[in-house]
Amino acid sequence: MHLKIHLPEEDRTVLIDSHQIGQPLTEILRSCNLPLNTRCGERQLCKSCVVDVLRKGEWKSEQGCKIRVNESLEIRIPEHAMLAYAPQILSDYRINVPYAYAPQLGKEGLVAAIDIGTTTVALSLVDLSNGAVLRKATDFNRQMHYGDDVLTRINLCLTDPSALETLQKAISQGTLAPMLERALSEAGANIASVKGFVVAGNTTMLHLFAGVNPSSMGMSPFTPSFIETRVSTAGELGLFPEAVSVTMLPGSAAYVGADITSGVLASGLVYDDGPSLLVDVGTNGEIVLKYKDKMYGCATAAGPAFEGSGLMCGIRAGDGAISHITLTNDPFRVFNEVIGPPKTKAIGICGSAYIDFLAEGYRIGFLTTRGRFERSFFDADDVRLQKGEYGLEFVLELGLGKRKILIAETDVSRLLQAKAAIAAGIMTLLNRIGLRSSDVKSLYLAGGFGMHLNVENAIACGLFPGFSPEQVQLVGNTSLAGATLSTIDSSILPELARIGKEIEIVELNLDPDFEDTYIDQLVLGEA
Repeated sequence: MHLKIHLPEEDRTVLIDSHQIGQPLTEILRSCNLPLNTRCGERQLCKSCVVDVLRKGEWKSEQGCKIRVNESLEIRIPEHAMLAYAPQILSDYRINVPYAYAPQLGKEGLVAAIDIGTTTVALSLVDLSNGAVLRKATDFNRQMHYGDDVLTRINLCLTDPSALETLQKAISQGTLAPMLERALSEAGANIASVKGFVVAGNTTMLHLFAGVNPSSMGMSPFTPSFIETRVSTAGELGLFPEAVSVTMLPGSAAYVGADITSGVLASGLVYDDGPSLLVDVGTNGEIVLKYKDKMYGCATAAGPAFEGSGLMCGIRAGDGAISHITLTNDPFRVFNEVIGPPKTKAIGICGSAYIDFLAEGYRIGFLTTRGRFERSFFDADDVRLQKGEYGLEFVLELGLGKRKILIAETDVSRLLQAKAAIAAGIMTLLNRIGLRSSDVKSLYLAGGFGMHLNVENAIACGLFPGFSPEQVQLVGNTSLAGATLSTIDSSILPELARIGKEIEIVELNLDPDFEDTYIDQLVLGEA
């Protein structure tokens, strides 16, 4: 038995061993280093892993995670269904606080500062002799094979005892070790020069990295096994050199982790007179409000929609992703920006473009307040608007292989839910103090998604309700910033611990007004 595989740039034939007969196609492809984009953890909930299978002389589109290989198959894997496309991951940041040159680990050798995100990972190689960042490396978090969001991975650990070790190896050996090797090679250094690691990330990611079961965070009262500073050795975590220390930075709660305490510090929010907000819109949505001498934090269940999960043509930011959309009226035209070299063909749509679509579509009257397509906007014979399996679909362009890159009304509905979760979280914290959006001095927007947003469109669609562009300051990957600062200045670590303890966590599910606020925000424009 064999698999004949047609890839975007080559054809390949893979022999099927006897023990592989009956296995899922996804598992067989993963074993030969051709992992599919199994964003939902192979729960058959998304279409990211759809491939074309030759059945009785006809090509049929099927979900890769549903296919069991019991016979020789011929398949085509479109680029959007492959995990290994070039990611666009943010490793830049803005530090708004002063810091000293007083490294904890001495003034010789290198330290790796790391931000472990649910989707992406960033690493900075810091020279202890002068505090300079020598090289950076970024990559997808290889835990993506097993689920798109933290709850999926938590539930996997809850139901499968072996999953914890699998997820721990996916981040340490599958992601971080190759990143470190690449950064060292580019810096002309060797592994022996590494004196330690400093790691930030959300609380679930740090649990999985540490090999600590996160299951207790999957159910009320959402109790983490640790949120304080945790020190291990590289050997215990599957990294090299084995004897050096690995310091995991302190967080505040199960869903307000070390990535957020780092952001509160690096952005300067903690020392801001306020009222000010830190908003990190990623796979999860975390918000911290500083008002006078108090800080309030919450996490919103926005889900990974802004990274394209669950959407018809949604993908993460990377080469071939449509990153921005402009719509014009009279005449109606669509202008798309695609990440990558000139003339790169589109393979999908990433989050920043979806935000543009919501704002631009509403502005010109194509989208109603409730996110429905206004059919009267189009001529009866306009081929861009079509009837799909789940309702109306709008075709942006023909992408790679003349595949239709489209946005469906069901996509808009999911985006409005994600948008409403972030907006309602912001409004709940402001309402708690009796503040309005216009009272906020600064909204520090953290994370890679925030850095690539059209801020005016984010405000126009209601992601940041009632704000103005002048209030928004882009601060980038403040999680990596906090980890980097901790390698340079030994006073940073106790300050992060203090911040974590001082953030008062607001449980949105217990707030009596949150549900009404969320429903109010399920619209485009002003709620």
